[in-house]
Amino acid sequence: MNTAAPTTVNLQPESFAGTLRRQTAENWDAAVNHRFVEELFAGTVDDDVLARYLIQDYQFFDAFLAMLGAAVATSDSAQARLRFSQQLGMLAADEDGYFTQTFRTLEVPAAQTVSPELTRPTFEFVEHMRQVTNSRNYADILVVLVIAEWLYLDWGERDLPLPAEPKHRGWIELHRGAAFREWTQFLIDELDRVAPALESQDGRALAARWHDVVRIERDFFDAAYQ
Repeated sequence: MNTAAPTTVNLQPESFAGTLRRQTAENWDAAVNHRFVEELFAGTVDDDVLARYLIQDYQFFDAFLAMLGAAVATSDSAQARLRFSQQLGMLAADEDGYFTQTFRTLEVPAAQTVSPELTRPTFEFVEHMRQVTNSRNYADILVVLVIAEWLYLDWGERDLPLPAEPKHRGWIELHRGAAFREWTQFLIDELDRVAPALESQDGRALAARWHDVVRIERDFFDAAYQ
């Protein structure tokens, strides 16, 4: 069985999320320790690579907002719905602001940010987000949300000095710190609360999506250099 590297959240190893994290350790850890992450922290990532990465990542924004909205609509908990709603406001204020400023810094034409040609990993990830949004299955939605946030928290909180330039530092700061850690912990706890048994038919379907999405996350980092 694969052994996962230490993570940044409180986790029961035999829980639904803990088991799947361990099963996908190879791709997960390869993404967390990717060349892109190393160069981002060092402040040496090439501007063209950073631009390609951010242009593709920006294509997730609308689908991600819709997925959060679907979580609000399908959750069985009023407190959870409030938490998802708070996160929607943060994304509009903070993350979109980073993209706008960094695209300006990198002199990326607006047309490239609105309708670029999607790389295969971008297309596949957007398709997963659309599928779970349309499924109206809360656990299915949570699988994609947990991976999207937890994997980024794991690389964002690496014990390395932060780079000086805002175009590098800003992307890291969006994916670390107490607020982002609390949000990610909430998602993991919600998934473990509502997930079916892994050996059930529904559990196997969720596990298959988990494995595929983690593989896509690794491929997404690779694509910035291609």
